[in-house]
Amino acid sequence: MMVREKTKTQQTKTHLKNKHLKNNMETTLKFKTTINCGGCLAAVTPSLNQSVGEGNWQVDINNPDKILTVNANATDADTVVGAVRKAGFTAESIVQ
Repeated sequence: MMVREKTKTQQTKTHLKNKHLKNNMETTLKFKTTINCGGCLAAVTPSLNQSVGEGNWQVDINNPDKILTVNANATDADTVVGAVRKAGFTAESIVQ
């Protein structure tokens, strides 16, 4: 069986493809919260939308820990915690 080495052009294309994939991967921040119902979600929505952007966060109120997941490319943990506190709730960062 003959093994063929990649040409320089193939190596460059592979490198660029991997770099593109790496740059487009979304990193997320996760928080345990006290946002536990639809009313709570409605109350925190304006604050989170303003701080991290609409569509950059979601809360799983069915999870016992009420997990808030945020696109880390949009913000940092301190901003998220501040936005949640501003709405009257708590958020504790989960180390991943």
